[in-house]
Formats: sequence, structure tokens, C-alpha cells
Amino acid sequence: MDKDILGEAGLHFDELNKLRVLDPEVIQTIELKEECKGFMDKIGQFQKTVGLLELVDQLAKEAENEKMKAFGAQNLLKSIAKQREAQQQQLQALITEKKIQLERYRIEYEALCKVEAEQNEFIGQFIFQK
Repeated sequence: MDKDILGEAGLHFDELNKLRVLDPEVIQTIELKEECKGFMDKIGQFQKTVGLLELVDQLAKEAENEKMKAFGAQNLLKSIAKQREAQQQQLQALITEKKIQLERYRIEYEALCKVEAEQNEFIGQFIFQK
């Protein structure tokens, strides 16, 4: 009954039996509200941090994909360079082969020209003798 009279007067006892001007339940509610607000602020900061980490992870994955594409392009360029080098060697060998063939044809042509000249001379002598 004394608590009711004190309560009407705006005075209350807390859990340690100390006299308070505010109701201990209201004080606990205010403290709980403040703790909840602090907790919500921390959760908000945590979500922002997690959002940033997800963004960083996504950027890291994109960077890794671009890195792999760059390696693929680099390997393709190396492959093309090796193919061109092999093709150049094949063409160089073909040129050498054609030069040898040209020299052989030139020698054969000179030999045939010499035979033709000899035959023309023989024909000329044969016609003169008749």
C-alpha cells in the first residue's frame, strides 16, 4: 500500500530498493529502447560492411574473369605467332625449293639451246652439202 501511495506521488523503488523518481519499468524500457537503437545501428553498419564486402567480392570475380580472358587472348596471340612462324618457315622452304627448280630449268634450257644451236648448225651444213 505504501508503494501505491508513493507511486501516485511519482516515487518508486527499484530492484535495489532505492527510491527513484521514475518508474523502474519505464527506465528499463528506455534503456532497452536505447540498447535496441544501438543494436540496430550496429546491424545497419554491419549490413553496409557486408554490402561492401559483397561488392568487393563481385569486383574480384569480375577482375579474375577479365584476367582469365587476358590470359586466353595472350595464349591465342602466342599460338598465332607460332603458326605464322611455322608458315613463314614453310614458305621459305618452298621458295628455296622453287629457286633450286628454277636453276635446274635454267641449266636445262641452256643445254637445250646448245642442242638446238648444234642441230641448226648440222641442218645448215647438211643443206649446204646438197
